[in-house]
Amino acid sequence: MHFISRSLPLLLIMTISTSCKTGSVADATSSADSLTLMTFNVENLFDNIDDPGKSDETYLPASKKQSKAHKQMCAGYRYKKWRDQCLNWDWSDNVVETKLARLGQAISQVKNGLGPDILVLQEVENQRILKRLRDEKLSKSGYQSLVLIEGNDRRGIDIAILSRLKQIGQAKLHPIAFKGFGKDRTNDTRGILQADFELPGGKTLTVFGCHFPAPFHPTEMRIQAFKALQKLQKDLPKDRLFMAAGDFNVTAEEDRNKKLLSTFVEKDWLVSHKIGCLDCPGTQYYPPKKSWSFLDMVLLSKNFNDSSSSWKVLPKSVRLINGAPEQKREGGFPKAFRLPKASGVSDHWPIAVDIIDQS
Repeated sequence: MHFISRSLPLLLIMTISTSCKTGSVADATSSADSLTLMTFNVENLFDNIDDPGKSDETYLPASKKQSKAHKQMCAGYRYKKWRDQCLNWDWSDNVVETKLARLGQAISQVKNGLGPDILVLQEVENQRILKRLRDEKLSKSGYQSLVLIEGNDRRGIDIAILSRLKQIGQAKLHPIAFKGFGKDRTNDTRGILQADFELPGGKTLTVFGCHFPAPFHPTEMRIQAFKALQKLQKDLPKDRLFMAAGDFNVTAEEDRNKKLLSTFVEKDWLVSHKIGCLDCPGTQYYPPKKSWSFLDMVLLSKNFNDSSSSWKVLPKSVRLINGAPEQKREGGFPKAFRLPKASGVSDHWPIAVDIIDQS
């Protein structure tokens, strides 16, 4: 559907488009007063160093996988595919280098090689590998702000933010107090990462980085996660601009059946794929059901469209970023990163949107 607010400036109404924007596309505007916001689930960005207390045994070099203890640990994985990966994948230095290089290529499609101004990432193991991505593959991007707070996810995957904007104060990781679920489910979840940044002109933008419970968990867990995000948003100052970006793990089927976005999101947020990129298939494809979903979204506070705010959202700029080598497999679907060939990039495509200062 088209979203047009009566308070939306004429410029924004004119830029709403139904065309699908994908690949390494030109930015909606090249002016200095525009910013690009992007989210990307980078699918298991692990180094190959064992982090004590985390289930990262799949992401070790083969030389570290020969012990009886390692093989017993792998045997405890739920699915045969996971057990085989744990036992046989050689997460070597060359593999880590390839993974980083591919992600760098994908991210650098935005803003003529610089990458987005604010980049929210999911499935990052630690600050060590995040710094390698920034310093080795995104060195031209000028990311002065690097945010990652270690959470309690049992695999050790975290949410991270890279930004060229100045960070204000300290970031926070807000645990989600899931009620009615045991540790077998809650250990497989992440909190909501919050950080504030200074926009050009001095206004503050609050960014929430999200990675909600996976689709195989009950819908109620994602509902509780959305409610936690609602509470954080409502605690902000009334005039604060804010955004939430990440992998919300709401499938198209679940949203049709449970109406999660219309119930918990669209009242307070502009949803990236609801205001632009309207013919785009999705950010993730699930082969067993042959279904596309926008698991990944950029949500923007509706006060971006208030007359009191000079910053506006450009609906026409919403696009999938999927034109880098190895991002697509046969059939035009996201190409996951897989061994032994070290092919692919991620099983998700990034989605981006621009905002512009009209003052």
